Amino acid sequence: MAKVSVIIPTYNRAGFLRTAIISVLNQSFQDFEIIVVDDASTDNTPEVVTHFGDERIKYIRNNTSKGAAGSRNVAIMSSTCTYIAFLDDDDEWLPKKLQMQISILEKSSIDIVGIHTGIIQIEKVGRKIFSQEIVENGEDPFESNYITTSSVLLRRSCFERVGLFDENMPTGSDYDMWIRILTKFRFEYIDEPLVKYYIHGAGLTDDYGKKIEGMEMLQKKYGEMFSLHNRHYSDQHFHLGLYYCYNGNIRKGRKAYLKAIWFFPYKLQYYFYFCLSLTGANNFKKLRKTKEKIANFLKERWM
Repeated sequence: MAKVSVIIPTYNRAGFLRTAIISVLNQSFQDFEIIVVDDASTDNTPEVVTHFGDERIKYIRNNTSKGAAGSRNVAIMSSTCTYIAFLDDDDEWLPKKLQMQISILEKSSIDIVGIHTGIIQIEKVGRKIFSQEIVENGEDPFESNYITTSSVLLRRSCFERVGLFDENMPTGSDYDMWIRILTKFRFEYIDEPLVKYYIHGAGLTDDYGKKIEGMEMLQKKYGEMFSLHNRHYSDQHFHLGLYYCYNGNIRKGRKAYLKAIWFFPYKLQYYFYFCLSLTGANNFKKLRKTKEKIANFLKERWM
């Protein structure tokens, strides 16, 4: 039996999936299985998987779409390995990722159930590097929303205590999972970028409705706990305000900004966006587009 199950949920990303799988096969640590869960794709995903001809790659197909959370759960339940690692189908690992994580986790105390790493953010189309990010040690549930799922390695046994991913959440199920784990256990981290995290640049076409629903569910679940930490709770309301305004609901956006200011009144950014929301939805979106154009220009100029 392999030591690590590498879980890759995928949906209609056959071209990206091939590169993700190759990055696992190129790991210096080789005692793994790969579980690809096809979330009812309509492209040539099955052919991509079978083309490798590697018996370590297991292919599971959902008859109907379960989403990323449901697909991860399917893989977790089919795994018998000691460790679980996650990789999104459009991301890649650097060759020493698993080796470094396994080496640390096997020497760690039992209350440390997971390890995450830094990431390299890359534009998928232009292949330009945005940043190399190192996040702080993920022991604080409030900080765990900065943990990239593709960087995480966990002891499989922790799911027996905290349960599986919440399939009812349209977004944020990974953040929900890290919160549940970190209220009982601890994470370790490697302060080195070991994951290529790709950005597709969807911009204003993002599904903000789903983002709003996911964040509202998180606040219902953990609002009392969040409210004990004003700065993080304030930041959540600020981002919720952004999603409301980008989605055209300026009234709710203003209320969220006011809550952000109430809980942490020391960030000028909150006041700026509140004032911006007073100008109406159209001006808000125009400024958003202008900011994106400026950001793209600066990336072209300096990167």
